[in-house]
Amino acid sequence: MTNQFLCSFLAFFLYSGIVSQPYTAAGADRVCGKWQMVGESLVIQVYRDGGEFKAKILWFDDEDDTKPTDYWKDVRNPDPHLRSRKILGLNVVEKLSYNPKTDSWEDGMIYDPKHGRHWNASAYINKDGLLKVKGYWHFKFIGKTLTFKRVN
Repeated sequence: MTNQFLCSFLAFFLYSGIVSQPYTAAGADRVCGKWQMVGESLVIQVYRDGGEFKAKILWFDDEDDTKPTDYWKDVRNPDPHLRSRKILGLNVVEKLSYNPKTDSWEDGMIYDPKHGRHWNASAYINKDGLLKVKGYWHFKFIGKTLTFKRVN
């Protein structure tokens, strides 16, 4: 009897894992694409790189019409060797992993080139289809949330 229960449990466990995996992958990839920050000052590209999700800057409003967008460098980076890299194309979100239980992307890092700081990051897509990215320092209730809308 115990062997039959164990075999049934194992079969159910394997079956449920195989059946739900494609849904999980599809759910996880919903975040991929171009997103524009509400207020229209930043456009990012979210993409999957192996098992993690990242985001890079595609466009931003530099508030200085005298210089092209690709002129700006990561001058506030704490690592002097990285201060010469361009802001345009810079990965600003890394290490996000999809959590199917909460339907969110967790345990990532976000980089703020304006201040040269790294923060913990999480993200989710709300019922209106807006991407909410939260940067925080160890505790989610202490942080800032950025809102993005999907663009084509």
